[in-house]
Amino acid sequence: MDDTKTALITGGSAGFGRAVALALAERGWQVIVTGRHDAALARVAAQASGITACQGDVTDAAHREQLHTEIATRGRLDLLLNNASTLGPSPMPALARYPEAELTNVFATNVIAPLALISALLEPVSRAAGAIVNVSSDAAVEAYEGWGGYGAAKAALDHATAVLAVEQPQLSVYAFDPGDMRTAMHQAAFPGEDISDRPEPETVVPALLRLLDTRPGSGRYRAADLLTEAVSP
Repeated sequence: MDDTKTALITGGSAGFGRAVALALAERGWQVIVTGRHDAALARVAAQASGITACQGDVTDAAHREQLHTEIATRGRLDLLLNNASTLGPSPMPALARYPEAELTNVFATNVIAPLALISALLEPVSRAAGAIVNVSSDAAVEAYEGWGGYGAAKAALDHATAVLAVEQPQLSVYAFDPGDMRTAMHQAAFPGEDISDRPEPETVVPALLRLLDTRPGSGRYRAADLLTEAVSP
């Protein structure tokens, strides 16, 4: 089996997913990026050798099967980064007035799809003694007005991540909270506001790389804490 490390990054066409894909490709990894927008994925793949674009929606079972087939041809999966998320309506509604169809979609994208993808790819991740990283949010642990739908979904994903870690002790299973970033989704959370003070996604990537390099015990980790540890004497 080829020793080249392989990663699958969902939501890899922009923002944090794109930044991680480019960083891993620079390290010599083979990276598969998936997302709904073909042109944006193609632009990411064109930026570095070793990046393969696989267009599709992770809530679609047929697309998850396509990803399984792609990974099977490579024989291993060292990192599954469940980064794809949806915020829900913008402006974000109060939880008591949240449209049911929108809430269903938020949970389908942020909870059901990552768990289904983990189920489909557990064998190649286990074979590589790899890592599963589910991107979380501080909204999973803090009560912010308007963030009820997204936050509840991320809280559910956090708990599922913790259970998976207990059930799969041979793997490194992480919930990773990147903190605020200057992304399109964060802008949608604050329509019409200037979010230029938020850090670029590239500044958060070193925290994830530290997590992958040091492989602490499975659990929930904040990027801010990992970056502080990296500069501590």
